[in-house]
Amino acid sequence: MLFEPFTLGRTTLGNRVVMAPMTRNRATSDHVPTDIMATYYGQRASIGLIITEGVAPSADGAGYARIPGLYTATQVEAWKPVTKAVHEAGGRIFAQLMHTGRASHLDNMPAGARVISSAAVPLPEPIYTDSQGPQPATPPHALTTTEVAAVVQDFVLAAQNAIAAGFDGVELHAANGYLIEQFLNANLNTRTDAYGGSAANRNRFALEIAEATARAIGADRVGIRLSPHGAFNGMGAFEGVDEQFLELARGLGALQLAYLHLVNHASMGAPALPVNLPSELKTAFGGVFIASGGLDGASAESLLVSGAADLVAFGRPALANPDLIERLQNGAPLNAPDFATFYTPGEAGYTDYPVLVA
Repeated sequence: MLFEPFTLGRTTLGNRVVMAPMTRNRATSDHVPTDIMATYYGQRASIGLIITEGVAPSADGAGYARIPGLYTATQVEAWKPVTKAVHEAGGRIFAQLMHTGRASHLDNMPAGARVISSAAVPLPEPIYTDSQGPQPATPPHALTTTEVAAVVQDFVLAAQNAIAAGFDGVELHAANGYLIEQFLNANLNTRTDAYGGSAANRNRFALEIAEATARAIGADRVGIRLSPHGAFNGMGAFEGVDEQFLELARGLGALQLAYLHLVNHASMGAPALPVNLPSELKTAFGGVFIASGGLDGASAESLLVSGAADLVAFGRPALANPDLIERLQNGAPLNAPDFATFYTPGEAGYTDYPVLVA
């Protein structure tokens, strides 16, 4: 099943393999995509669906050094060679819209940008800056109820910009402790307005963004990524987390989104998900379900055959193997990822991984 075509919304994927989103920091300091990004994604176009690294939907969401954006005309134009390279090689590509929220430092952000979150509580971990190295995260401004609506529209504009740039769709990053999860997670979100105080209120921001982007570009071109029990960026499990995320999945399913993408980083040291939660989320959502987490060809195939997933995502294997599909088909060994070059500028550890020699 792994190598069978799959219909996802209005597009057909060449196989059921997904390239998971991975921050690579190869854009300019002004958050504009670069030429080598077209090479990088084009090299991996044999993967059924590519989900890009996190892309800032606004200046306020560009809190990491050299992450790309989709909020200016210059950025839209710079993405067009990337989508063209993937499409010309027969691939499909979604842009992951990632608002960093409190996981930000002003030194990485355009002039006039603000660090924002659900609460005025700084990220406990440092943020890397090109100018000063690791620095304490900039304390965030807690969005007012009125300001939340403007942020929802930032996501809408970025989704429309993604389509204008040639993307096949977008993935909303509601995982890994970024802005949307900063509203979802009760450990941080102690608001008492319409966006806090109950599971339904904490879910409201994610659902409003999903509904608005779906209305703008079509629900079948909008996916979402979730990480219940994830601890990245100061998150972590909280009382009632499973029930809240099941309620969220039902709400997202009612919108008929393209897919739900579940983060499972247990293989990388993150807390393990409850055994039954993935299947419960899949049922609650009722649509296409993407599984991830330390998969190889055999375990990915097993998930598909059992019906536990419709698509399967690979992260570091896709990063280090431009010809991942060919290697999986042939049972060939995989290149090991070069951890030292994950986030460094330039081609090393980015576009220079070797492919199989015929």
